[in-house]
Amino acid sequence: MNRVALFTHPVCLEHDMGPYHPECPDRLRAIAGALEHPDFTSLLRERAPPATLDQLALNHGRHYAEAILAIHVPDGEIVQLDADTALCPATGEAALRAAGGAIAAVDAVLEGWADCAFAAVRPPGHHAEPNKAMGFCFFNNAAIAAQHARAKWGLARVAVVDFDVHHGNGTQDAFAADPTLFYASSHQSPAYPGTGSMDERGVSGNIANLPLRPGSGSREFRAGWDNILLPALIDFRPELIVVSAGFDAHQADPLADLRLETGDFAWITDRLLEIGGGRLVSTLEGGYDLTALAASAAAHVRAMLRA
Repeated sequence: MNRVALFTHPVCLEHDMGPYHPECPDRLRAIAGALEHPDFTSLLRERAPPATLDQLALNHGRHYAEAILAIHVPDGEIVQLDADTALCPATGEAALRAAGGAIAAVDAVLEGWADCAFAAVRPPGHHAEPNKAMGFCFFNNAAIAAQHARAKWGLARVAVVDFDVHHGNGTQDAFAADPTLFYASSHQSPAYPGTGSMDERGVSGNIANLPLRPGSGSREFRAGWDNILLPALIDFRPELIVVSAGFDAHQADPLADLRLETGDFAWITDRLLEIGGGRLVSTLEGGYDLTALAASAAAHVRAMLRA
């Protein structure tokens, strides 16, 4: 059985963008409850540390990061950045812990005391561009983690793979011009944010996109990964794989129209573990039906444990 580290922090429950917002604290509560099952007693449970400004600056403009962290939000209020993305008083620390949890997950695996690690954190990150917050995201946790693996550990080739129902425009934007970084994404199209066509290939074929039509299910998802995305990932020869683990492609999710089942998330995790030699770093992205989110995240972590 693999040694799997779980990174999270209570302040990630305090980030709240207002009533009825789908990216809500109950998402993390649902995952935490699912991971209390006896199947997960062996998890190495750790508190996510805060990222430093220097670590954020590996992927984001320093002035942008400083500006986000400097926004003052009075108690009981929110500050709206766009129609979807807002800060409350706890958002700054939660965003630092979310990025820090993904960084600590990389360190746990590369230090060797864990084989895999899952950062159950929020706010999510894959829509955050180097100098722009959007789509519920402030700092790009997966991209920062990948950049940290290069900066601290000297890795030459790091991949981020993303099975969230929405395309990770922020990760693609940060990676597209750097041939030592790789990004692969399956996502619904058309859908927010409108990026991720197959002809978006990056500077050296280091971007691989699989747009899926609304209504696509397990067959299209698995065939696309097997025939398009995984071969591209294998050709890249990553030294580390970081997963943007969004579970909103589940058929029960209210924000999109893909038809994946819980078992599909275990399947893709198994395939990524095979390519990564049983080593994987993962950070939470989307997933908005609480029951489906909890079951899918549990399937993802259970696959890590049994590798």
